[in-house]
Formats: sequence, C-alpha cells, structure tokens
Amino acid sequence: MSPRTVKLITAFIVLSITGLTGCAQKPTSFPLDDRTETQSQRDRDEKTREEVAKATERVKPEVQWTVRKLSQAAQTLAEEAVAAIQGLLEGWNRSTPASVNLNSASEAELAKLPGLTRQDARRIIQSRPYRDKRELVTKGVLSDGEYRRIRDVTRVQ
Repeated sequence: MSPRTVKLITAFIVLSITGLTGCAQKPTSFPLDDRTETQSQRDRDEKTREEVAKATERVKPEVQWTVRKLSQAAQTLAEEAVAAIQGLLEGWNRSTPASVNLNSASEAELAKLPGLTRQDARRIIQSRPYRDKRELVTKGVLSDGEYRRIRDVTRVQ
C-alpha cells in the first residue's frame, strides 16, 4: 500500500471520528416494550438521529473522495499485479535456447550465441573440429569470459 493510500485512509478515519464525536452521548437504554418508552426518550433518540445525520452529511464529501481515491489505487494495484503475472508466465514459458553443436553449426547460428559476433563465429568455424567445448579457450578462439557466456548453450558432437 502506498504512503498516499495510507494517508487517505487515515484522513478518512480522523474525519469520521471527529465528525461523529460531537453527536456521541452516553448510551441510552432500549425499551423492550413501546409502551414503556417515554416522550423524553423519544426526544433524545430523535436528537441523536439528527446529530448523526448532520455529522454524516458533513463527512460525506470526504468519504466519497476517499472512496474514489481508494478505487483508483486498487485499480492501479490490480493492473500492476496483472502485468507482473503476465511477465511471470512469459518468463516461465520461454524456451531455453537450444544447444548449438560447435562442430556443425552455421556462422549465423554461432553469431546468435550470447556475446558472440560474426567474426567470433568465423574463428570458431576455422578452428574446427573440437573434441571438447573448453578447446575454444585452449585453442585461443575465445577468451575465458566469452566462453563462460556460451558454455551452457553449446555442445560438441
């Protein structure tokens, strides 16, 4: 939850409490039978209802504004959650790169490997055949760093 949303909720609560505090009275008893209710009790009840109605009327614009802002924040959070889930699914469903055979791959296939250029691909082809992938480094075709970037997506057959 963003700090702005927390402030909005806090403001709403404070407004609600301060708006309704003026109408708070000590609890009244609720008669079990209408015949026992006195006129003074009905007057107190009417006064309480009126004060609560006025307090509600005073805080209504703030409540409506807060609800709009909370709705907007919820909408934004929902959109971000959907985007995150879509990214998760895309990443999950992406296939891992196929392993490239260093002894038979074309220049274009080799140039697609992470961090390799067409010139690197030509050097790999010129130094064939390989008995082991590590020969790319021992034969001086690639640096150790270049080799580390492609070692997991290459093979020798």
